[in-house]
Amino acid sequence: MSIPAILGILWVFAATLTALLPMRYQYAPGITLLITAPILLIWIGIAHGWVLAVMGFAAFASMFRNPLVYFYRRAKGQRPEIPK
Repeated sequence: MSIPAILGILWVFAATLTALLPMRYQYAPGITLLITAPILLIWIGIAHGWVLAVMGFAAFASMFRNPLVYFYRRAKGQRPEIPK
């Protein structure tokens, strides 16, 4: 198994463990996972092809949909609503 695949599996486990934490403790690991995901997806795409990278991006977007919508609205200049 390749290094990008192993790191991708470890990223999924880290995201799962982060989701199990209380909300106030999720911010620091969540931001770290949010920043490292695109780098890891590009590496997986280079090593294994674009199909797996697109599948990984779909899973990433599903898991981080609220932060991604927030940053998208901020980039457009709108005042984003913070989900509760």
